[in-house]
Amino acid sequence: MKLKDRHALITGAAGSIGLATARLFCAEGARVTLTDRDPQALDAAVAALPRSQVQAFVLDVTASVQWRDTLAEANARFGPLDVLFSNAGNSGAVAPVVDYPEEVFDRVIATHLRGAFLACKYGLPAMRDGGSVIICSSVAALRGDPGASAYIAAKLAQVGLMRSVAREAAARRIRVNTVHPGPVDNDFQRDLEQRLSGVLGRDAAAFFDELIPLRRHATPEEVARAVLFLASDDSSFTTGSMLMVDGGLGP
Repeated sequence: MKLKDRHALITGAAGSIGLATARLFCAEGARVTLTDRDPQALDAAVAALPRSQVQAFVLDVTASVQWRDTLAEANARFGPLDVLFSNAGNSGAVAPVVDYPEEVFDRVIATHLRGAFLACKYGLPAMRDGGSVIICSSVAALRGDPGASAYIAAKLAQVGLMRSVAREAAARRIRVNTVHPGPVDNDFQRDLEQRLSGVLGRDAAAFFDELIPLRRHATPEEVARAVLFLASDDSSFTTGSMLMVDGGLGP
């Protein structure tokens, strides 16, 4: 029960990593606030979890007013935050930079970077001293793979945000870290790989498995366990750090 009686908020909670993390947090005794842009997916996530331990809110992570309203309502029931997992994301396009749609670039940067920024801006004042902020970045932040300029730029920018906020939050003993999954066996990755296969001229999933030293994709549950480490007292002296969950893929 590493999170007994603690309040955790997860963005992108209806996706595979968000839901796996919510399930693990509940098993470890937390009260969990689920947020997502998709109301139907959010309802399905709630139905898969212990109802007494969860509450849910539709949230666009790029909208300041929605952050303020959601945190006020969430904390009114479950109390101040102890854990904030900024996990919402989108993949964007797969295209060379000269062909990359500008509006898609803007959406990717807004979701990943502005979303994480607003999570910190509004989440920290709503958090108890000694809490933990985890931002879901990616192994892509350390790589320069072609065709994903917006996603890679956004994920690397999250690292800079994390390091700055970690310094600012340390006075309150709040830890701020990023977690960096490699390819994960989920719908998000399968959609990306389907589009990337056309660019590579071969099956992208098999291509990634050949690159990964452990020779497979991660499961959402494996990423969730890494997030639990950063959320719990097991990482009590870890802040400003990048936790790789990539099977050794690396830069």
